[in-house]
Amino acid sequence: MDLRNSCSTSQSLTDRYTASRAAGEAIASRLTAEDQTVQSMADASPTKWHRAHTTWFFETFLLSPYLPRYRAFNKHYGYIFNSYYEAMGPRHPRPARGMLSRPGLAEIAAYRAQVDNAMMELLEKPSAPLADLVELGLQHDQQHQELMLTDIKHAFSVNPLRPNYLPAKMRSIGVAPPVRWLEMKGGIYEIGHSETGFAFDNEHPRHRALLPEFRIASRPVSVGEYMRFIAEDGYQRPEFWLSDGWAAVQIGLWEAPGYWERNGDGWHAYTLHGMRPLHLDEPVCHLSYYEAAAYAVWAGKRLPTEFEWEASAHQYGGIIGWADTVHLHPRPVADGFLQDVWEWTASAYLPYPGYRPLTGAIGEYNGKFMVNQMVLRGRSCVTPPGHNRFSYRNFFAPAARWQFSGFRLVEDV
Repeated sequence: MDLRNSCSTSQSLTDRYTASRAAGEAIASRLTAEDQTVQSMADASPTKWHRAHTTWFFETFLLSPYLPRYRAFNKHYGYIFNSYYEAMGPRHPRPARGMLSRPGLAEIAAYRAQVDNAMMELLEKPSAPLADLVELGLQHDQQHQELMLTDIKHAFSVNPLRPNYLPAKMRSIGVAPPVRWLEMKGGIYEIGHSETGFAFDNEHPRHRALLPEFRIASRPVSVGEYMRFIAEDGYQRPEFWLSDGWAAVQIGLWEAPGYWERNGDGWHAYTLHGMRPLHLDEPVCHLSYYEAAAYAVWAGKRLPTEFEWEASAHQYGGIIGWADTVHLHPRPVADGFLQDVWEWTASAYLPYPGYRPLTGAIGEYNGKFMVNQMVLRGRSCVTPPGHNRFSYRNFFAPAARWQFSGFRLVEDV
């Protein structure tokens, strides 16, 4: 199955819309009706909800206001498929999305077809402001493609049968390359999107940041390196942990990254290809911010700020690691940025100086989440191409572990 999702600027907006919508359907096509309805935790959503929610986005923000004579597919869908847009009215509780046995897959397919056909008509002559809104919708559609894969991974992982999403051949286990420490001079650096191409509002405005002299690791921390932290009782030693992190360890009974399970004397991990032994040369992932921060203390290093990460990525941008297509599991670590795991930073998710959210309901897309979250940079193995910007700011609560999240280290000079 081809999971690639082209975001080439040489394509027309119509072609890109068609490609994006097809990519989402390709992800769902390997899942049964039961798979697409299950919700394994409050942070995850059923696959069919993702498919309908992105459709609702195009219907609500593009078709209803801009295509004359368009009629909503179902007047009740605004309640069940709105995610968090308060300006659009009340909505079904997020933790109860898995209770929505109806509409079924056939009705959701019909909903997508009506909206997609109407979007083709709307895209025949898009104005510049309308094209910007379509672009936002496409980026949003692709974000949910990533979530469809991370959410079904969690659902499959709690199933005792440990089903795989897609079988894969086992590869030989290699050796992670040694870490190189890349020198960064202290000084003032430009941070934020450079005004060419698409960016979310939270990547603006571009501004200056004063950074100290530091050295940043040339790659993320590997599975083999993280296993040494576990072997030295890292999960039993509170001196490495933030207070909230230590509480999370105790409550969650954490003793290893998410999806790891003891198998005899060793560890296995659940993947979208099923259970398999750990590969020591892969980047460690499915870690919370707390685990990344604890490892950094244990290693005598620290996590980079998001500004240090971005400045380093630009300076050493010729070494970019992986950033081509979607893969269902992280590939081995290599020198560079934009590899196969999101990377936790030491930065809280806050607005940049002078930040202003977009007006109207669309303004709720990012700005209102700028509290109690930590920033991750880079991309993951299931991030669609086109989201590879060094300025991209992902964000999650510090205890989140179901995303493909890892980290790299920094040392002070």
